[in-house]
Amino acid sequence: MPFESFEYLRPEMESFTKEMNVLLEQFECAPSFKDQNQLLMRINSMRTDFMSMYNICHIRHTVNTKDEFYEAENNFFDQNIPYYEAVNNRFYELLLASPFRKELEEAWGRQLFVLATLSLKTFKPEILEDMQEENRLSSEYTKLKAAAKIEFQGEEYNLSSIHPMETHSDRELRKAATETKWSFFEKNATQIEEIFHQLVQKRHAMAQKLGYENYIELGYARMKRSDYTPEMVANFRKQIQEFIVPITTQLYQRQAKRLGLDHLMYYDEDFRFASGNPAPQGEAGWIIAQATKMYEELSKETAEFFHFMQDNHLMNLVAQDGKATGGYCTYIGKYKAPYIFSNFNGTSADIDVLTHEAGHAFQVYSSRNIGLNEYQWPTYEACEIHSMSMEFFTWPWMKLFFKQDTNKYKFAHLANSLKFLPYGVAIDEFQHYIYQNPNVSPKERNTAWRSIEKKYLPHRQYGENSFLESGAYWQRQSHLFFAPFYYIDYTLAQICAFQFWKKDSEDHHKAWDDYIRLCKAGGSKSFLELVQLADLISPFDDSCVESVVTEIKTWLNNIDDATF
Repeated sequence: MPFESFEYLRPEMESFTKEMNVLLEQFECAPSFKDQNQLLMRINSMRTDFMSMYNICHIRHTVNTKDEFYEAENNFFDQNIPYYEAVNNRFYELLLASPFRKELEEAWGRQLFVLATLSLKTFKPEILEDMQEENRLSSEYTKLKAAAKIEFQGEEYNLSSIHPMETHSDRELRKAATETKWSFFEKNATQIEEIFHQLVQKRHAMAQKLGYENYIELGYARMKRSDYTPEMVANFRKQIQEFIVPITTQLYQRQAKRLGLDHLMYYDEDFRFASGNPAPQGEAGWIIAQATKMYEELSKETAEFFHFMQDNHLMNLVAQDGKATGGYCTYIGKYKAPYIFSNFNGTSADIDVLTHEAGHAFQVYSSRNIGLNEYQWPTYEACEIHSMSMEFFTWPWMKLFFKQDTNKYKFAHLANSLKFLPYGVAIDEFQHYIYQNPNVSPKERNTAWRSIEKKYLPHRQYGENSFLESGAYWQRQSHLFFAPFYYIDYTLAQICAFQFWKKDSEDHHKAWDDYIRLCKAGGSKSFLELVQLADLISPFDDSCVESVVTEIKTWLNNIDDATF
């Protein structure tokens, strides 16, 4: 069934809640494991239907934020998701108290109970209104960015479509385009800062109502982190600063030399080669045709998956007016269908986002029959292993997209993946600062960001751009608004993906078997358990970052990038 035919019906909250409560009462009083397990399946089916409607709504709203019907439906979910979570937490309470818990754990694994325990740490009825307001504020930020109209040289762009102008070979042109984009953020800075301030205040208030000192512990529980702590993350950030920042600083110096510049300015960073950045050699339809060939040849599993995505119209890839920014993959459980959303803009990022989101989609497609909502996806940092690793598993087919610029693309892709790590941990350190200091002023917040930015990105120069020099760059990062503490996940996963890159170069069949095993496991294990399942080294191991980056540094140093 094509996505256009997926039926959307707004859940009727009163009847949903009533029916769920009846099932929960029966679950609590079930006389046997068999009866309770059957009721668990019925409860799971109801949750699947509810979340399917939410995800269909979310897709159709983000594809066109101007659609009044789905804007109203999105508002409905902003208000009612907290009620859903309240019912779901009642299920978790009964699950943890079950007299048949041993049998349920044997049937479904320990991770379900770990997730239930964490979830109960994140909700009480007292915070329901705060959660509703948090959702509303996050949607306000998304809509503000989606509505951006950027006038540049007589043309109108949005925040996605202007990117090719920001990477133009004419330095003055890309400077002007980049400054014009940032003028949108500067013009809206007061509103953005107020949205964020209110979000921080709401989250801090929720944490205190739940008995926490601040939002950090609540944020970790919301992210379902069960086997690592803020202290372990801080040590990981330290490893990135020690082992990665010196290498990325050298990479920026190599880039400046390639471009014939004394030093890079912030508007030069995305322009990587004097001959032009590598770009796909065709439009969106052509890209999909090449991707089809790629996934047909990669494996029988990816061939089946990608045809399923195409046949059922489960990808919306091209930037358009009114479309939300960014890219994502979601899953509609009622139809067992992943969905990929992105904003193609004619740059190499089109291929990056396609392979990245296809990695997410392939994982959830591989684990679609696992039987529990909780296990369709792993926790976020594990999710990103699938996506980032897929970017590297598809390297042998990059010639289909980039032709004569394939080696240039590979160099840029690997270097950029490395360059991302300092930025990723900077965002994470900034978030810890924010929620440790929830009452700071916007100016103090910006000052803190600029200080952290200099620590991890010492090369970055803003010149006369006083807005960015004041520390406003963070305002573009959507994750800070709608998914607090979701960013270190990318860096942890990147270290794991680098390990798959290395293993794939040594023994493709072994690496691919490990990857398939990881995908099929879905979310049935914790992050570090999944890392072990895939035969990877934990990113928190003190030797991991250094060992992984040594291989990458050698590969990059063996490339004569001056020829690109």
